[in-house]
Amino acid sequence: MSVLVVGVSHKTAPVALLERLALDPDGVSKLITDVSSSAHVTEATVIATCNRLEIYADVDRFHGSVEEVSRLLVDRAGDSTDALVPHLYVHYDDGAVSHLFSVASGLDSMVVGEGQILGQTREALRLGQELGTVGSALNVLFQQALRVGKRSRAETDIDRAAPSLVGAALDRIPDVVGGRRVVVVGAGAMASLAVATVSRRGAADIAVVNRTSGNAERLASEYAARSLPLPALAQAIRQADIVISCTGAAGVLITREALAQARVGVESPLAVIDLALPHDVEPDVATLPGVTLVGLASLAEDLRGSDAARGVEGVRDIVAQEISAFLAARRQASVTPTVVALRSMATSVVDAEMERLATRLPDLDEGTRSEVLQTVRRVADKLLHEPTVRVKELANEAGAVSYAAALAELFALDPEAVDAVTRAAVAEEGRS
Repeated sequence: MSVLVVGVSHKTAPVALLERLALDPDGVSKLITDVSSSAHVTEATVIATCNRLEIYADVDRFHGSVEEVSRLLVDRAGDSTDALVPHLYVHYDDGAVSHLFSVASGLDSMVVGEGQILGQTREALRLGQELGTVGSALNVLFQQALRVGKRSRAETDIDRAAPSLVGAALDRIPDVVGGRRVVVVGAGAMASLAVATVSRRGAADIAVVNRTSGNAERLASEYAARSLPLPALAQAIRQADIVISCTGAAGVLITREALAQARVGVESPLAVIDLALPHDVEPDVATLPGVTLVGLASLAEDLRGSDAARGVEGVRDIVAQEISAFLAARRQASVTPTVVALRSMATSVVDAEMERLATRLPDLDEGTRSEVLQTVRRVADKLLHEPTVRVKELANEAGAVSYAAALAELFALDPEAVDAVTRAAVAEEGRS
């Protein structure tokens, strides 16, 4: 069995599509149940956030399962297959492990290092367990992903990456921060950080502008700010000293032409900070009189070598280490049933030969019999030691060769015996 991920996120899809795919708790449960009912799926769960919808499944076949799982997302989006598929991404087996570890650590978030994704990953595991759709494969994978996420935050400064980004942007325009009027466009994690930062730095008036008014109102209420609908953006810009845009919407939200029209007759300087990826603001706005544009590219230079940047690099190193360790352990575990079955077969052979010896030498005293038994067992153990050690070592080497299968073939192991060991291990893990 292998893990499959089929998903869509802020990195691959426009906001409009993500909104169509948004699910309430009942919808998430229904999707998990539908996925687990697919022909090639044995386990399933879903990570669902405002900018991410990912299906995780343990499958017995790649191509058939990809088609089935993708179809479930197409149905929920209300789109044609051709319209949705270009926005989907697929990760399989080792790639699925790598992706989940990156997600849980915060590296794949719209706001790098944000902490919410760890709780959302935990919720995906909990819900799958509650629905009975998560078994040993996904349980082990998600538990390890949660440990990777916790380790990343405990050992690095990745949780400072986003606040440092906002702070660095404001430091570029220190003369227009304190006691001035700020417009924040967006209501997500980065927008929350922006509002919190300008509020802490003494902004006199803060307006939160967002397409969804409810989200804007919730964010504004936390900081005694005002919430405005998206159509009011032009007027808000006209009255602002600083505009911080961080929606991550597909396409440019603030064009040079729109900004020029909004500032007709305005002579005071305006700082525009674009923290979105892809960018919200047309780069040409920087050519307008009195307008200063601060974007992610220039901020990256400011932050290079900072504690926050080192935190991101540190997390990348941690994730790489954890992926290697997890995959190595998984490959070694995959040969364990074969090794156990081989040793079990050897034990059976020894027992059978000792019974044959007892028949041929009925007068053999108990002491001699015990010594012969120990000698035969030591011989069997020594003969099997090198092959079993080597098969575990070779399991870590890249390539298409299945050394466990080769070992089973060479010693004519009963496939049912190997499967029985696997089932026993899964049952034991389920009880623990």
